[in-house]
Amino acid sequence: MSFIQGFDPETLRELVDQRECAARLAEIENQRSLPALLERVWLLKVLDRLDESLALADEAVRQARMAGTRKDVLRARVLHATVLQYRGSHAAAEQELATCANEAEGQRWAGIAAFAYQHHGKNALEAGDYEQAKESFKQALFLRREAGAQEKDLETVLLAIDTVERLRVLQPVFV
Repeated sequence: MSFIQGFDPETLRELVDQRECAARLAEIENQRSLPALLERVWLLKVLDRLDESLALADEAVRQARMAGTRKDVLRARVLHATVLQYRGSHAAAEQELATCANEAEGQRWAGIAAFAYQHHGKNALEAGDYEQAKESFKQALFLRREAGAQEKDLETVLLAIDTVERLRVLQPVFV
């Protein structure tokens, strides 16, 4: 079941049904597996419970390092960075997402690298760095194509690139 109903046209943040997300959070609140922790982090994030989300994201990264694979650690770190982004810590999120993207690319994990670049682009977009956002989204598109992503995943990245172009045109130019 996907809780995502669409994306904000300015920030590309997920638009969700708050009641469904809260109900799912209550349903899995006592689960301690890494997938459940990651889902709880995301749910808390989209419910705007950012302090709780950040604390749980820290725990998820620790658990992934202790008991998960390197891919698990990267996924947890990307999610952690998205919480930082939602909190307005764009510089910290940028650093973490760039590191994760580079590490995933170095390991030839195109899917994870694309995931990191897509979020890197969203963070840059929110921070007002349209050039970086566009470059990150283009890299995500390239990697998703390389990984054989489904059409809907490619469309999401193409929408992000279009959003950057639209917002860049609307941005006032100071001379």
